[in-house]
Amino acid sequence: MKQPIRVLIADDHHHAREGMREILSADSAFEIVGEAASGEEAVEMAGRTMPELILMDIQMPGMGGFEAVKSIKSAHPQVKIVMVTVSDDASHLFEALKKGAQGYLLKNLNPSAWRDYLRAIVHDEAPLSPDIAMSILRELGNRKAAPAVSRETAEIGPASELTPREREILLEVARGRKNREVADALGLSEHTVKNHLKNILQKLHLDNRVQLTRYAYERGMMEPDAT
Repeated sequence: MKQPIRVLIADDHHHAREGMREILSADSAFEIVGEAASGEEAVEMAGRTMPELILMDIQMPGMGGFEAVKSIKSAHPQVKIVMVTVSDDASHLFEALKKGAQGYLLKNLNPSAWRDYLRAIVHDEAPLSPDIAMSILRELGNRKAAPAVSRETAEIGPASELTPREREILLEVARGRKNREVADALGLSEHTVKNHLKNILQKLHLDNRVQLTRYAYERGMMEPDAT
């Protein structure tokens, strides 16, 4: 039997924590190891309970969700963090990814979608949807301090170390495709895709698919309509 996924819930609203607890308690794949009512408490409990996954609210008094994510990821980089919010503001999404979060969940999604998504996050298999990828691209385009990188420049640095096959897989992942879809598109086994993806993340010094997708857009490797 696989061990359940250890989850820490961080939200300053009691009813919100209760709702998340009910969603996860309905699935034996998850074990709630703690509940925090503030960013400071989330940081302290992350070190004490050592969760695999943290559900983090953005808006909390004192240390907010973004700063809590930054602090936790600095001390425990292996922990997966998913921001939970009622807002689909692209700037919030971008900030969450920049601080190190692996995912972004809206509170109004149905419970089964929550559980499927969280399992995929823990196993590094959650794709970035085309809509979210486009939100990142638009947000990057609005930031004057971060000019776009040409395709020629994208070839310089870590990306130049990728093999042609690795570049193909990188672009498929950045389009929001799951491992099985990438495998079908390129005529590979799903196991081969997973191995290539692991090598790509190591070469680019990235931790997950979300960071990989953002990397592809920032380096000018994707066109706005590529998804």
